[in-house]
Amino acid sequence: MSSLTYKEKTNLEKLFDMGGGYVSNFSDSTIARFFSDTVDVDIHAEKYQSIGTSKAKKLREFWRLESDHLVGKAIAALIDHVEEAYSLREEQKKLLEPCKAIANRLLSGSVHLEHLKEAVTFDARYLAEQIRRMQESVHSDPSLAIGTAKELIETCCKTILAQRGITLPGKPEIPELTRATLKELKLVPDAIEDSARGSDVLKRLLQNLGTIGHNLAELRGLYGTGHGKHAHSETLTPRHAKLAVGSAATLATFLFDTHRETFGTT
Repeated sequence: MSSLTYKEKTNLEKLFDMGGGYVSNFSDSTIARFFSDTVDVDIHAEKYQSIGTSKAKKLREFWRLESDHLVGKAIAALIDHVEEAYSLREEQKKLLEPCKAIANRLLSGSVHLEHLKEAVTFDARYLAEQIRRMQESVHSDPSLAIGTAKELIETCCKTILAQRGITLPGKPEIPELTRATLKELKLVPDAIEDSARGSDVLKRLLQNLGTIGHNLAELRGLYGTGHGKHAHSETLTPRHAKLAVGSAATLATFLFDTHRETFGTT
């Protein structure tokens, strides 16, 4: 669930001309292609139709349901679109900078700081909801399930690092996020004493944990709906998606449990 405020939503709706159910100059087909290409999302999916089927209502529901990072990425892309391909009125031009600031806020990672004021509750609710969504899409949309699995690991790592006051430079990809999180939680092979019982086994398990995020990112790149790989998607079966979802759920739950148990004790 994004942290967009009422005022922010009002400004965005004015900029994107969302009155009357429209979004800018998009048709049903062009907005579908736009969201698929920019954020790997099917904007016409049933979950975005709970308040109506117009383009504007689907976008509002997307804002409500999705993470700050995903919503921020979509908003930034929409702003680029209206600047390049839409004739803006003067009042809309004045909203460009404020709306860009909204997108930047959502993308900066501050997204999670509001929710993390009650971290334990957030962990349980967020994890349960995301895992449920992944499981529901395993059979209906395996590619979406894999994309959501990758997104869960990414959000999980960013959340933990944000609460622990750790900032990574630039725009780190999932392998870097996973490495940094595992290191912060002391879940790396070097953190296991050689004299510890079963140290070799534990080290191998931790090494394998570190590869899950990277492998999910690669799999999503091959089969994700926003990467022009539709031909390959025909060979992707629910069992592949189930493997990805299971791996992501296991890693995210383990990371959050470790974070919750050790935060403030080290």
